[in-house]
Amino acid sequence: MNTQDAKRVLETALICASQPLTLREMRSLFADELGADSLRGLLDELGRDWDGRGVELVALASGWRFQSRPELREYLDRLHPEKPPRYSRAVLETLAIIAYRQPVTRGDIEDIRGVVVASQIVKQLEDRGWIEAIGHRETPGRPALYATTKAFLDDLGLASLEQLPALDVGSEPPAFEALQGRLLDAPAEHAPAVENAAEAAATPSLFGADGTPAIPNPDPADPSDPPPQPQPESA
Repeated sequence: MNTQDAKRVLETALICASQPLTLREMRSLFADELGADSLRGLLDELGRDWDGRGVELVALASGWRFQSRPELREYLDRLHPEKPPRYSRAVLETLAIIAYRQPVTRGDIEDIRGVVVASQIVKQLEDRGWIEAIGHRETPGRPALYATTKAFLDDLGLASLEQLPALDVGSEPPAFEALQGRLLDAPAEHAPAVENAAEAAATPSLFGADGTPAIPNPDPADPSDPPPQPQPESA
């Protein structure tokens, strides 16, 4: 199979896939006759072929997919004007702390936020598929250690945690708020089902058109945001 035919096979599979495709899955298209390096080269060429179009080929944490470009988001939103799900500041701050400090326990999160982390906050993030318990800390009570998932990165349109906005030393809140702004625009499901590239999920920019972080207005009515509660002093 020549290069052009191989790219056509990849392009068709990626456009028709309902979720990102891994290298292993794409190699199976060619009965494992193409190595990983050759496949990456074809993906690079295919990405360049789509330069300047309304959709782009991107590498995410769980694989590759076609998606609409961020600058076209406002137009596509007119087809589906429903509002994205809202999350309280407590939920989003908890998620941001896990993303930047993982693995962390609930106690670690409470030390940073200065308030008790309600159980429903952790459950909401677990149900959303953004965090999971990856083990337990070997301390009294063996508290669960939480980390983010590939679905979290996919919803942000990122391939790895290294692509999260950098934290300024001594000034964490701005980066937390930038992350919060992007999560407000995350799709309702981790893996949006698409039949063609034009319907692929849009990944919003981490920053606004003027380059400033997208800072959301938290929903004050969210019952999962508990009132501030002082932490007991350590013995």
